[in-house]
Amino acid sequence: MDVHPEDAGTRTLTTRGIRFRKRDYVGPWMTGQAGIQVRVRFMPHHDHRIEVYHAATGRYLGPADLADRATDEQISAVRRARAARTRRLKKDLQASQRERYAAVNQCEAPQRLGALTGAQAEAELAQTADLDLAQLAMPDLIPHAAPPADWRTPASLAALTTPGPPIRYPYGRDGASAPDGRDGRTAPLTTDVDGDA
Repeated sequence: MDVHPEDAGTRTLTTRGIRFRKRDYVGPWMTGQAGIQVRVRFMPHHDHRIEVYHAATGRYLGPADLADRATDEQISAVRRARAARTRRLKKDLQASQRERYAAVNQCEAPQRLGALTGAQAEAELAQTADLDLAQLAMPDLIPHAAPPADWRTPASLAALTTPGPPIRYPYGRDGASAPDGRDGRTAPLTTDVDGDA
């Protein structure tokens, strides 16, 4: 059975290569070709490489390979994680389909069998809650505290922080304080414009 490449339409060749299916593809022949219009063809299920043609003339320009391709170790780790997740889902599915009901000899509401201890119920509910919380996590919800007043901070970064109390460094960290040498007290370390103490 012959498999023909599919046409993915035209793209603009940029300095990052060709954007196709939210990923970048690059090839050595692309040097100095940024800005031209190209037509992309690809083989189904072979997403590691695409074939590129000139959009106006139809001339074949060359192949383009997936940029920043994962290593074999990373791919193996992803496959192992997917297999483990598949096993867990299959186990949960089988457990949910294993419903048993009590036998009856007269018409009454079905009575579900399968007793659980309180600890078993809490453990299963906690596992579900942990998964839900992981999906709802928003690491940027609480903004970072403002840096100390003596730090030079760009306005774009200062706007992303919340004002807070000044941060006191312990003795010896980043030169925030140094012993005076006379009575054991600490005195601030002054710094000139060039950053030399």
